[in-house]
Amino acid sequence: MSSKDVLKFVSIPMLALWASSAGAQMPNPYGLPISLENAKKVASPAVAEARRNNWTMAVAIVDTAGDLIYYEKMDGTQAASANIALDKARSAARFKRPTKALQDVLAAGGEGWRMLGLEGAVPVEGGVPLLIDGKIVGAIGVSGGTSQQDSQCAQLGVSALK
Repeated sequence: MSSKDVLKFVSIPMLALWASSAGAQMPNPYGLPISLENAKKVASPAVAEARRNNWTMAVAIVDTAGDLIYYEKMDGTQAASANIALDKARSAARFKRPTKALQDVLAAGGEGWRMLGLEGAVPVEGGVPLLIDGKIVGAIGVSGGTSQQDSQCAQLGVSALK
């Protein structure tokens, strides 16, 4: 059995777990990809919040496919955060849910451990889908602080679209 076959074998039950879990609901549908103008509007409050708190962060905004639209990395941000922010944003866009939801599935243990076998799933808080008119237009990913700090900055970015 190839590694891709194993991934499919693990992915299908994991998706079924999400669908059957308590409180699960259908994720929002995809809309048109976020514009560069809106991506900058989302990143701005996230970066501003990081600056207010003296945190050094990387912020990535991706479209519905997880492709990079806008990116900003503050001076002094740890090198690893560059890729982590992008990975969190891609994960939130492609899985149609905040990365915190993936973190919670993994933290529950048991069948949640299957999360580790899903390609592109980043089970770490800080990635959030972006919605316009109830449709996912992309996602924001933030990295550089604690998971809670990353999420705090990301949530402020999300609020810019409301």
